[in-house]
Amino acid sequence: MTGSRPQPRPGVLSISPYVPGKSGAPGVAKVFKLSSNESPLGPSAKAIEAYNSVGKHLEDYPDGAATRLREAIAGVYGLDPDRIVCGAGSDDILHLLAQAYLADGDEAIYSQYGFLVYPIATMATGAKAVMAPETDLTTDVDAILGCVTPRTKVVFLANPNNPTGTYLPYEAVKRLHRGLPGNVLLVLDAAYADYVSRNDYAAGFELVAESENVVMCRTFSKIHALAALRLGWMVGPAHIVDVVNRIRGPFNVNAPAIDAGIAAITDADHIARSRAHNDRWMPWLAAEIGKLGLEVTPSVGNFFLIHFPGTDGHTAQAADAFLSARGLVLRAVASYGLPNALRMSVGTEEANRLVVSSLAAFMEKAA
Repeated sequence: MTGSRPQPRPGVLSISPYVPGKSGAPGVAKVFKLSSNESPLGPSAKAIEAYNSVGKHLEDYPDGAATRLREAIAGVYGLDPDRIVCGAGSDDILHLLAQAYLADGDEAIYSQYGFLVYPIATMATGAKAVMAPETDLTTDVDAILGCVTPRTKVVFLANPNNPTGTYLPYEAVKRLHRGLPGNVLLVLDAAYADYVSRNDYAAGFELVAESENVVMCRTFSKIHALAALRLGWMVGPAHIVDVVNRIRGPFNVNAPAIDAGIAAITDADHIARSRAHNDRWMPWLAAEIGKLGLEVTPSVGNFFLIHFPGTDGHTAQAADAFLSARGLVLRAVASYGLPNALRMSVGTEEANRLVVSSLAAFMEKAA
């Protein structure tokens, strides 16, 4: 009987749980984890030192407003710290925004190959997640605008997008914003903005500053390499910041994350080294893997999609098994509707070269 135990709200059991990338390869002595877009250089030494120093005072609650962290972020980007909210990863912020601005019967739009947390956060509120088709694995502004109805309350835009690595130029983002009703919240998820060097790209700070219905989410998990600490932040209009602060947990960012985050975001030299490593190896990997007859989707992040032909035994699933046996853990993306691709994060030089040589051996292998 359904009345014999507590029941979740309608729609929750329709949510497909988020499945993270694999973390290991059983039976392999040395593993290179290239499945979660983590930084191959690791965190700043200053961030590690700051993290360790908090261990002497674990009995104390953290600052519930993360004041010093917000001030550090504001100082780096020239923002008003009162317009910033910090969270336990940008995922936390995304869920808070959905909780605050979506209700039963509302709709939120996301792109076809957008981050899977968007539909999860949406459906958890009782709202409907509306998928807008993409063009050439790239967000289509007109497709999103074509999905807008009177029920639309939120549009999620990952730029650059994960898992495709593609992006929208800033003019296209502004065109999307102009086409949205004023009561629709545009959420710019710029988790990978630090890696982008294209002249026509902008993360969106200006659009946030000029608008009443735009926020931007950022993370410390990627170029700052603090994924284990779960730290992210949002900048937005004062009225949205006020709403989010009313519903977030009172201590949703822990003390070690606060101090490590301050050290990481202010260590410009480490950020520059991480960006330089990515700038060196992204084009090399794309070129070398392309020489093997495999298609690589051009990416502006620290990862890219490798597409497999699916013939003669050269499937993404077979490649995943082949690489895992050699300690190379990539990300299967069938859950995104891309069953013939694997996503690879840029790794260390050793890992990058081993992936290329292993893929060469895989492609030479008969079915």
